[in-house]
Amino acid sequence: MALTSHKPMAGDLVAGVDCSTQATKVVVVDSGPGRVVASGRADHVVSGERGARESDPRGWWDALRSALQATGRAGEIRAMAVAGQQHGLVTLGRDGEPVRPAMLWNDTRSAADAEALVDALGPVTWAMRTGSRPPASFTVTKWAWLRRMEPASVAATAAIRLPHDYLTERLTGAAVTDRGDVSGTGWWSTAAGRYDPTILGLPGVELDEGRLPTVLGPFEAAGTVRPAAADDLGLTSDGVIVGPGTGDNMAAALGLGLAAGQPTISLGTSGTVYVVTPERPADPSGVVAGFADATGRFLPLACTLNCTLAVDRIAGWLHLDRDAVDDGSGGSDDVVVLPYFDGERTPNLPDATATITGLRASTTPGQILLAAYEGAVASLVDAIDAVARQAGSAPPDLPIVLVGGGAEGRTWREVVGRLSGRPLLVPAAGELTALGAAVQAAAIWRDEPPDAVARRWRTADGVLIDPVPRDDERLARIRSARDALIGALSP
Repeated sequence: MALTSHKPMAGDLVAGVDCSTQATKVVVVDSGPGRVVASGRADHVVSGERGARESDPRGWWDALRSALQATGRAGEIRAMAVAGQQHGLVTLGRDGEPVRPAMLWNDTRSAADAEALVDALGPVTWAMRTGSRPPASFTVTKWAWLRRMEPASVAATAAIRLPHDYLTERLTGAAVTDRGDVSGTGWWSTAAGRYDPTILGLPGVELDEGRLPTVLGPFEAAGTVRPAAADDLGLTSDGVIVGPGTGDNMAAALGLGLAAGQPTISLGTSGTVYVVTPERPADPSGVVAGFADATGRFLPLACTLNCTLAVDRIAGWLHLDRDAVDDGSGGSDDVVVLPYFDGERTPNLPDATATITGLRASTTPGQILLAAYEGAVASLVDAIDAVARQAGSAPPDLPIVLVGGGAEGRTWREVVGRLSGRPLLVPAAGELTALGAAVQAAAIWRDEPPDAVARRWRTADGVLIDPVPRDDERLARIRSARDALIGALSP
């Protein structure tokens, strides 16, 4: 696994990087016991409205530099890996510089292009080839939009990268990616384990494979940090090893050392539900994305666009603390909030807006806020069943692993528990995406399986919350409002 012959020593430090939508976060970990010795964070600038979401990739490099400097331990790092937000379209010119701002995963302008691409092959063929029916968030649909709307940008594009690929290439000079993150592009086949020439040749795509990065194996190092990059970031100049990296959800699963079939909900800017499975998923409905994971297995996943940020926005409008919900009756009465501010992915409603129904003169601001939580969580609860159908049967008493920033919130825990009726496990470890990247770096540095690293680090230890009866009445009310919205938006 490692590029150079060395004997791992006590105190060897590795770093995990999470280049997320809003910020770059770095954790520095003692690779032996797994103790986090330092961390750093730097925010990104994200722009756009009416479905557009963009960010300058050069800002991610600046954020990486700032976050590493904030740790105070950059000069001691032996190995590192980068995890990143999935699906983003980074277009580079012949000089290696961005042609335009990156289109992020939650940019929904390519909804019409996604429909056209699905129609071109049919949803079953898409699922059988790539594991997924591509929604507007996938890279292939963004490329089709760019070809249609900005032909000059396309003509200037010599290389296409994902966000984590961009940082890995700036670190090492290697144009590489990994099977986990590339499985979310829409042009890599989970069935064949390679780029799909039929999809690359589709009208609207017409992409030369030579513009795409080489796909590394799960534990194949990308290279070592170049001296100029090391000097810029404050790393050692004798060759810090860089792992292949992966997508953010794959990294979190890697960091937890998830057992097959263990359901996980991640509560962040987006909400995600996923499990690890040895079987390749293929869902033509588009509800479940049939991703590969970062270990050689697969990661069927369902995603919502509106989660913690949407609820925080409603709390801000109501001038309430995020946990100031009115839950005296155990629910939010008649009011239902569907917080689909900029469209939604699950259910697939890219043109939807947020709705509030069932308001009465007696409705309190706290009830509206609670209903916003419930509207966000209801989609995730439905996604658990959809993902389970792709992953196969699993023991029903396995707890839901609850991760992400929202997992620390009292109300998020209460609502997920009440609407799922399942026990919850909330790991004590924070920044699981960055920690998963650190697990990958440690596995390569120490020549050790990543699940053994995760077990030794005890990353899944945490609080176990007993189940409560599922609130089927509340779920039915939310589903009824959602079905009405779907009917209103359907042609």
